Amino acid sequence: MISRAVVLALSVFTLFSCSSGEKKQQAAGRAVPVLAVPAKIQTLPLVVRAVGNVEPIASVSVKPQVGGTVVAQPVHDGADVAKGDLLFRLDPRPYELAIRESQAKLDRDKALLVKAEEDLKRYAELKTKNVVAQSQYDETYSQAKTLEGTIRLNEATLARSRLDLEYSEIRAPIAGRVGSVLLTVGNVVAANDDRVMCVINQINPIFISFSVPERYLPAIRAQAAKGGLTVSAVPAGEEKQPPVVAQLSSVDNAVDSKTGSIRLKAVSQNADHRLWPGQFVRVGLGLDTLKDAVVIPTRAVMDGLKGPYVYVVKEDGLVDARTITPGPIVEDLTAVDKGLEAGEMVVVDGQVRLAPGTKAEVKPATDVVVAGEKDKTEAAQ
Repeated sequence: MISRAVVLALSVFTLFSCSSGEKKQQAAGRAVPVLAVPAKIQTLPLVVRAVGNVEPIASVSVKPQVGGTVVAQPVHDGADVAKGDLLFRLDPRPYELAIRESQAKLDRDKALLVKAEEDLKRYAELKTKNVVAQSQYDETYSQAKTLEGTIRLNEATLARSRLDLEYSEIRAPIAGRVGSVLLTVGNVVAANDDRVMCVINQINPIFISFSVPERYLPAIRAQAAKGGLTVSAVPAGEEKQPPVVAQLSSVDNAVDSKTGSIRLKAVSQNADHRLWPGQFVRVGLGLDTLKDAVVIPTRAVMDGLKGPYVYVVKEDGLVDARTITPGPIVEDLTAVDKGLEAGEMVVVDGQVRLAPGTKAEVKPATDVVVAGEKDKTEAAQ
């Protein structure tokens, strides 16, 4: 047992010694091939990227306010309607009869009021001559005042009947597009029925709703105070087309404590109807422009115990681990606030085989996209 343990310990020590020796020999002799690009000075637009969804500015579920049978349905699925367009018509006959009845009661009571006022005038003259008793005069006065109240009640009933007749024609409360028509001719509905007859969404203009991390909130508020912020949106499947341009319209009044993000909304006129309610879009919010920024590819930045760092290949070919203070990240580029100078060669591939003091062999970076070259390549294509 002791001999086996000794043999195992000697084997591990020998293996470790050989491995350490190889690393030292590699660090001292053979150079590690890496891809590196120079840090460049560039004007970098600060654009916050997010995934948003399209929301209608207004959405109305159309329900009946009076009851009856649907006798006409001018609207159809997917129709564009203007405010006030006729959607459904309910059977108007019960409401027309109610109007006639209310009108008849009103006319009757007005005639009775005329007679009561004449009686009151006559009794008032007789009362001054002490021909009639006070009680008879009071009764005539009460009848006249009661008829006045009855007439006002009849006028209100007549107005209500006319309003019910108006409600029997269900019209579009907003302009927009109708979804599926859920009730058709022949259906019977009740007053204030819970059933939805159709839904109208306003899609022109339309909202683009999205969330960004709360760390961008000060910059958003500062830029919004200077002027409007522009938002670009790319619907799914339209990546090769120009983005939809919108204007930031609102910032939510609270940060979501669960996600640490703030909800924003932008308004697009959507004249060409490229945006559709419920659709997901890729959003870009332009905040600022960084002038003369030191820019490197984002994949060059590593996370260490002391913070972000990059490997820099010096003129003698040796590698130095440089702690940096990164700035904003725009797509695949990162602005460096401190720790790096323009022109220094930064390793973008092969970092796992490097250590401070390692000798590096820089390969031609033909497949590395550096600051500004991506846009030129895409424009050429």
